[in-house]
Amino acid sequence: MNTKKPRSRLCLFLAVFMLFLSACGKDDGESSQGGGGDDVLLPISINGKEVRVGETTVQTLLDEGFDVSWVDESYHRITVDPATQLEANSYYTGGSIKVTDNMRFAISFATDEEEVSLGQAVIARLELTMAAEDDKSALETISFDGVPITELTQEKAAEKYPGWTGNEVMWLHYGLEYKYDLNFDISTGYLNKFAVERTYDVDWNG
Repeated sequence: MNTKKPRSRLCLFLAVFMLFLSACGKDDGESSQGGGGDDVLLPISINGKEVRVGETTVQTLLDEGFDVSWVDESYHRITVDPATQLEANSYYTGGSIKVTDNMRFAISFATDEEEVSLGQAVIARLELTMAAEDDKSALETISFDGVPITELTQEKAAEKYPGWTGNEVMWLHYGLEYKYDLNFDISTGYLNKFAVERTYDVDWNG
């Protein structure tokens, strides 16, 4: 599991850039979600169990029966120990949630101003690539903002989120708090990869 330390203050350039993007969306009279103009959290559902990036903890995932693991420094995948202590103000990558033998959500964890156990860490980022999974019934157990991912096309995403930006193979929203990245198969128009991320000010060079 890799660790990065968030910086103590936000990058001014990033903040100005995000405000610019937000203003551009409002010029069209549309919000990032096509509604009221808020940078809102869109939930992910796995087997009917909701995962809210920036809110759901690792312990919640474990309590819901999810198989949560991470890759250690030797690149071995191990089951997480919720009692493991994590540093304050830190961002951890390399976690995963198993869906099937062929498909896992890649997840990152974040901590706040105090040291906490891994179980108390919040899911900071979640990403899923569906290319290796051929079982449609497995894919149907996952939904993005209430829509089964097997039904989410680029056309439907553009209709549902008119304030976002993109083209025929991607539909994106980078807000001040949340980032959404939807990727589509150019031949079918259907979703084949997506990511949801809560924005943290992380020094990736640290």
